[in-house]
Amino acid sequence: MSRTKIEHFGNFSLSVVIPTLNAAATLPGCLASIQPGAPLIREIIVVDGGSADETLQRTGDAMVINTPAGRGGQLRAGIAAASGDFLLLLHADTCLSPNWPEAVAAANPDIAGYFHFRLDSPLWLARMIERIVALRCRILSLPYGDQGLLISRTLLMQIGGMPDLPLMEDVALAHRLKGRLRSLPATATTSAAKYERDGWLRRPFRNLLCLTLYFAGVPPEKIRKLYG
Repeated sequence: MSRTKIEHFGNFSLSVVIPTLNAAATLPGCLASIQPGAPLIREIIVVDGGSADETLQRTGDAMVINTPAGRGGQLRAGIAAASGDFLLLLHADTCLSPNWPEAVAAANPDIAGYFHFRLDSPLWLARMIERIVALRCRILSLPYGDQGLLISRTLLMQIGGMPDLPLMEDVALAHRLKGRLRSLPATATTSAAKYERDGWLRRPFRNLLCLTLYFAGVPPEKIRKLYG
């Protein structure tokens, strides 16, 4: 990344927060993908929810925090420990495209950003799901957590902070950010393992059902059992 691009970021600093739970297979790739942005990054914080695999042995130089499992709570803990002016919230099975630093270098403290969604599968079903996600983001302004989220600490505090939810924290956050979300010109490629395990059509249907239940007022703790 050029010095000019870095200077466009001003005097702001970036903290990357990654919640994990049994993410040993994907975390190294996630961490490697953010290295092009090293000049922007003040710290990388991995917040583990009690992994039973080798996740904690694969965190590299990241700061590690241990909390009870629950993505919203894990993210809250990571944000509380972070010192950057901007936060990049990223799932452990997501890898950013090499141009992501340029995409965030002109970050706006009043607007949150998310990346274009892609799955790491060559199947046409993956392309179909990507188009559906793009449509959802364009019409509903509703990106999910596997698209990453760049947000200033100031804006996050203005909208009430990170929701302490075991699931749907990304939906709750996007809802609070309505009108203050935009896509960033870079890609977040996420593991297709859940689709391969649960079914390419069954998994999106389950996600939609979970979303419908959430907006109908069903507690996220109950939805979590359905989500799997």
